[in-house]
Amino acid sequence: MKIIVPMAGRGSRLRPHSLTVPKPLIPVAGKPIVHRLVADIAHLLNEDIEEIAFILGDPAFFGEEVVSSLIELAESLGAKASIYRQLNPLGTGHAIMCAEPSLSGPAVIAYADTLIRANFDLDKDADSVIWTKRVKNPEAYGVVNLNEKHEITELVEKPEQFVSDQAVIGIYYFKDVSVLKKELTYVIENEIINGGEYQINDGIKRMMADGKIFKTGTVNEWMDCGNKEVTVETNRRMLGFLTDDNEKLVADTLILENSKIIEPCFIGEGVILKNSTVGPFASIGKNTRIEDSNVKNSIIQNETLIKNAILDNAMIGNHVKFDGNFTTISVGDYSTLE
Repeated sequence: MKIIVPMAGRGSRLRPHSLTVPKPLIPVAGKPIVHRLVADIAHLLNEDIEEIAFILGDPAFFGEEVVSSLIELAESLGAKASIYRQLNPLGTGHAIMCAEPSLSGPAVIAYADTLIRANFDLDKDADSVIWTKRVKNPEAYGVVNLNEKHEITELVEKPEQFVSDQAVIGIYYFKDVSVLKKELTYVIENEIINGGEYQINDGIKRMMADGKIFKTGTVNEWMDCGNKEVTVETNRRMLGFLTDDNEKLVADTLILENSKIIEPCFIGEGVILKNSTVGPFASIGKNTRIEDSNVKNSIIQNETLIKNAILDNAMIGNHVKFDGNFTTISVGDYSTLE
């Protein structure tokens, strides 16, 4: 089995946090989004992963540090890492084709801006499985149309009339991904463009027209990481799940000075809390120091200093110095103070 992970986008909706750190590497509950996604997929598949192919963008943004972290991720799952580049943002179908040498055999394709919780048996007799989530407002999503055999017959984008409540979440299984490669090759060679880009859906529609059998795999939880608000909410939900799983979330190196933690929280290595209350639903990155503050429902990244602050529903990046009693301020592009 292979896992194909397109992650070339710059994540403009998550600025300023994605200006220097690619969005898939922003931590949720202490671990980068893409690391959690790939590990969860590998666990769900419950079989050996031969290769994980990552499609990255410009090396100036997705540099050697990013590549090293992804190689480490693949190796931790017993897989080979393959690194490809999508230098022009020409769509989801084009991104997949950038990994053309890896497009053979059974594979899962997963876009690295979402997290899941799922427990189902993958139907490997189907030519493809599209992972979906039941939603209350299907008109806001791309959904699948199903026949009486519960096979997918159509993909419908934001239907005005009810089609189904099964929203496509951006994770796909292909019994032989070379079939998708063949159809996407046709899409690109014949310049079949939607929304100004080459889309994976156009390759999938050609597979359906050729009689390939598509089924659904329904996930229990689908958590978006598209912008700051939903990423903080995803962090809150993930901390709850990990607590239920009895995962260790607080590092042994934590130093507490007249402070307390209200669980669930993630606390990284080397964190110092002084005269502060942290939690619930806070994630604090390694070597961060928090003094005279109250932090809850927030994500604070690595090597950061927080003083005299009351933070709720906040995201603060790496190497930040924030004093709630500030009298002078220096704020860069795309920053927000509310």
